[in-house]
Amino acid sequence: MGSNETFAENEEAPQTYAPSIPVPNVQELVRKDPLQVPQRYVRDLENRPKDTDMSHLSSLVPVIDLSLLLMGNEEELNKLDFACQKWGFFQVVNHGVAKEVLQKMKDAAAEFFELPLEEKNKYAMPSNDIQGYGHAYVVSEEQILDWSDALILVVHPSNYRKLEYWPKSPKGIEETIEEYSNAIRKVAIELLQSFSLIMGMEKDSLHELHKQLVQAYRVNYYPACSKPDQVLGVSPHSDTSTISILTQEDDVCGLQIRHNNEWVPVNPIPNALVVNVGDVIEMWSNGKYKSIEHRAVTNDKKARISYATFLFPHDEVEIEPLDHMVSSESPQKLYKSIKYGEFLRSSMKTKMEGKAHTKMARIETLA
Repeated sequence: MGSNETFAENEEAPQTYAPSIPVPNVQELVRKDPLQVPQRYVRDLENRPKDTDMSHLSSLVPVIDLSLLLMGNEEELNKLDFACQKWGFFQVVNHGVAKEVLQKMKDAAAEFFELPLEEKNKYAMPSNDIQGYGHAYVVSEEQILDWSDALILVVHPSNYRKLEYWPKSPKGIEETIEEYSNAIRKVAIELLQSFSLIMGMEKDSLHELHKQLVQAYRVNYYPACSKPDQVLGVSPHSDTSTISILTQEDDVCGLQIRHNNEWVPVNPIPNALVVNVGDVIEMWSNGKYKSIEHRAVTNDKKARISYATFLFPHDEVEIEPLDHMVSSESPQKLYKSIKYGEFLRSSMKTKMEGKAHTKMARIETLA
């Protein structure tokens, strides 16, 4: 734990985060019949991926050089400020995470998902929490389901871990997740320093506001789908985190972000990390920086795996706009004060639906 984190390593970990209704394993559905797409996965017409190709816009998604940020490069800090205001997403290069660490994580995860279902189910999520192998955010028997399976683990602080849900197979995967998560955590802390600077604070300020920088790991498996135009791998949503950091496959695109009311693909840059602003930064910045809706689409040729890391505050931290972010440009507070743990669990008890979960934190203004 960093010296600026104020909750003890031995404090009691949260018991649970949120329940989720058990649903079928998508990978197994496809294995048994590659052509079937059950009705529970079929989206309404207006929510289906459109044929319109927006890939030409992918090159406009900002690319940030972390090595320049760490040197305090003014131009790169301005690029970060622009990215957070106008896109809410950016790709990071020269981040210092070794290619070998990224590749080891990809290889281990691919092997895990190829294990027989009964082996993976040894780590199945319990009915009252989201750590383990399965599906989160399923809150009713009626909701349309995502075309994906996931492994979700809380990795930091270490006393929050529920090791019974950490896979033991393939051999060494626990150490690989640990090594990967530590490397991503270092990047996250360095990015938070730059976020602090563009928000007009000392560089360690945001890290300190977390009291405890909690870190969760989610690896998503999106099987190939015979009708990719009718399903979504992950429903549109913004992240409840402070920031999220994603590793993509180099050769399969699936992530799309909402920009100017269009869905823009984030084409992978080999070995780059994709970073997005979470709801916490939006609230702390009083809406200056936006947590943007994003989703995952599928394809009919190849399964895809993505690796997401979420960084967020301790449950007891009160989240509200920072006083100095309430300015002449944004003279009223847009968000009320709310305990992070309450905000997080409330959002997890609803299905992923754009930014609907942020309404509980918004101050209703008279039109």
